[in-house]
Amino acid sequence: MFTKLKLSDSTAAQIEWDMTPDLAFCTFSAKGLRDDLTNTDERICYFFVDNYGEKPKLYLMERGTRYINVLAEVTAPVSMLEDCIISHGCTLTTKDNFPIDASLKKWLISEVVEQENCPLLIPTISEGSEKENFGVPLPVAGKTGFKGEKVILPTKQSSLAENELKELIIRWNFYDTVLNPQGNFENVLADNEDTFTVTDERTGIMWQKAGLDLCSIRKMSRNIEQLNKDTFAGFDDWRIPTTEEAMSLMEQAPNRKGLYLHPCFSKEQPFDGKTKAHRILVRGLQTRQDLLVFRNCSRWLL
Repeated sequence: MFTKLKLSDSTAAQIEWDMTPDLAFCTFSAKGLRDDLTNTDERICYFFVDNYGEKPKLYLMERGTRYINVLAEVTAPVSMLEDCIISHGCTLTTKDNFPIDASLKKWLISEVVEQENCPLLIPTISEGSEKENFGVPLPVAGKTGFKGEKVILPTKQSSLAENELKELIIRWNFYDTVLNPQGNFENVLADNEDTFTVTDERTGIMWQKAGLDLCSIRKMSRNIEQLNKDTFAGFDDWRIPTTEEAMSLMEQAPNRKGLYLHPCFSKEQPFDGKTKAHRILVRGLQTRQDLLVFRNCSRWLL
């Protein structure tokens, strides 16, 4: 099976059958928040069922500290994937990622893993370097035609309990798969024509299009300090967003890159785009949205 895939040099060509999406998060994302890492190159492969779309899909994941990559999709019988979801005590409407069950493991071993050139295995990365799709070009900053009321989001960092977070999400009408699936905070994103940033003219926030690498809060602070010293994109007042600011970017459905973000944001983020953002934030960790460093530029947009 692995002869058909393009693995990184540090990835072992074997399947970690005991690995699950939740365990992978704890193993590799928790490591990513530490400064004292002894090895950041270790990478593994495991299968999981994705039930965020109209129908469940089976994927092969390559995972490491500060690294995540979907290697391939496996064309598995939908009925088997549905049975797998139900075996975990969930309904078919539950939007989540699921570990494979015993029946699916048996099928994978015989039909996919032990096959030299399995037609059911569809690599997601081509041999050539594929240009990232950023969607329909954004209007240039100042030319969006936005004439609505500006929204000033809280800028003070705070720790929130689950019930407080739910109130926050409902109050601002942010999208959340569980707490507010009908939420839709509308952004007015504009291209700053510097290749590095976009601006939400509704909130007055300038966002970095690509994220900083996942790391501890202490190291993140140092990285942002360096950005400011280097006057990234011409400015020296970048910072980590608050929960409200980060959640304001959440979209109701994933884009083609698997992110619940506008496609203008880069796929080069160290987190699974389908992670339930609100639960990560409560733990004090950082989702993709948190890692998009930004600056509040409302003063020059007015």
